[in-house]
Amino acid sequence: MFRIVKPKTEEDFDRYFSFRWQYLRQPWNFPPGSEKDEYEQVAEHRMIVNGAGEIVATGRVHLNTAEEAQIRHIAVHADFQRRGLGQMILGALEGVARDMGATRAVTNSREISIEFFSACGFSIEREAPNELGMLKRQQMVKKLTDLSTLVLHPKWCKELQDTWTDTIPITEHMGIKLYQYTGRTLETRASLNKNINIHGTMFAGSIFSLATLTGWGMIYLLLKEKQLMGNIVLGDGDIHYHKPITMKPRAICNIETVNGKFTLLEKRKKCKIVLQVDILDDENAVAEFRGEFWVLPQTPKEEK
Repeated sequence: MFRIVKPKTEEDFDRYFSFRWQYLRQPWNFPPGSEKDEYEQVAEHRMIVNGAGEIVATGRVHLNTAEEAQIRHIAVHADFQRRGLGQMILGALEGVARDMGATRAVTNSREISIEFFSACGFSIEREAPNELGMLKRQQMVKKLTDLSTLVLHPKWCKELQDTWTDTIPITEHMGIKLYQYTGRTLETRASLNKNINIHGTMFAGSIFSLATLTGWGMIYLLLKEKQLMGNIVLGDGDIHYHKPITMKPRAICNIETVNGKFTLLEKRKKCKIVLQVDILDDENAVAEFRGEFWVLPQTPKEEK
């Protein structure tokens, strides 16, 4: 399980900056401290931690102008690369930039990172100043107003959102929206105002519905990825609530929590998929949902 968190304590920041130095400065023999600059106090910092609380990725964003946000210092632990964590931390930073009102994101990319940022919707604008006087970089830009840049396979994601709207109309009334899909992580969000109780917090039933739909949606998109078809039903769901939601309801499902044999569908057999959905209030973890879903093979009539 991976979670995006915001460093808050002095110990958090010590670990955060140590990680940045280890992956972004030490390989070029720069001393500790070189990983920091004059924007640290005005920037928003994010890191991804695993189930043991260990940092596996970091990133930072700050505003250059009211419309432009600069993304810097994205790093992923060597043991966790090529698992979608780069896209996950970048997506979180873009979300922060949007919340701050930015409509454009820029990043100064080294040559080895250009392919990554290009795949995430950035394009080269011009050559940027060398980093620390020696590392060549290109300035890359991305508009933050186009929803299709938020998600991998935007057509599938639109189909999923339309399916929810058409077959489960209450999702529209609850304000449940697909926020981001990277191929390994699905994030959905809901409107607090549309699900608020007399205590000013989100209804427990609404939280359960958000978690269930997120797990259902993850399976829907994974079936698309695997070029399989089936009818998804919830067999059992268990949720543990720790804190109320008072700000921004979010639900995140990571592919690492998904367990099941999708290949059974190729033999026209039903398959059980077990997964976990983490519920957050903005950046704070508030609940965990464990769902057991069944994917039933479609009948010949349904496949036509």
